[in-house]
Amino acid sequence: MKYVIGIGGVTNGGKTTLTNKLIKSLPNCCVVHQDDFFKKPDQIEVGEDGFRQWDVITALDMDAMVNTIRGWSENPVKFAHSHGVNVSPSTEVADPEQQIHILIVEGFLLYNYRPLMDVYNKCYYISIPYEECKRRRSTRQYTVPDPPGLFEGHVWPMYLKHRNEMVESCLDIAYLDGLKSEEGIYSQVYEDIQNTLLNRL
Repeated sequence: MKYVIGIGGVTNGGKTTLTNKLIKSLPNCCVVHQDDFFKKPDQIEVGEDGFRQWDVITALDMDAMVNTIRGWSENPVKFAHSHGVNVSPSTEVADPEQQIHILIVEGFLLYNYRPLMDVYNKCYYISIPYEECKRRRSTRQYTVPDPPGLFEGHVWPMYLKHRNEMVESCLDIAYLDGLKSEEGIYSQVYEDIQNTLLNRL
């Protein structure tokens, strides 16, 4: 059985932290990070707001991301091996349909791209308030540093715009409070996934 989990949300909301905790506790679990598909800085357009448009879907090579997810779907065991993920020994010999293979797709624009809408079995979305998001963002060191005013002038407005689009898409999304403790968020999501998997077996 193949099972795809989306972990989306606002920048610095805790997506990667949650993903890393889940990878360690879920069986045969691989991950695709949306951030790995950013285009090169010189390919990122400058918008009307005066900033390079990092927080929009065109800043990402979404075709490559979809192909990566498709590669997992076609052969999760091969994908796991090529990404250094250990699969349980029984997976090699047992009926593939009896084995659980999990893919976590993690990123800030997971639910705004039509070709990915039907991929997820379960969707989560982490939110935090403006002030907390700005505080966390200011402590991060990015490969391409944030220029002054980027958060207020581009990052947050784009987050609100994409969140509204996502809500209107009517996807079944479980919303998570990013102000809760890391352990609290993890426990909530892990239990939910376990219950869902048990119901599907």
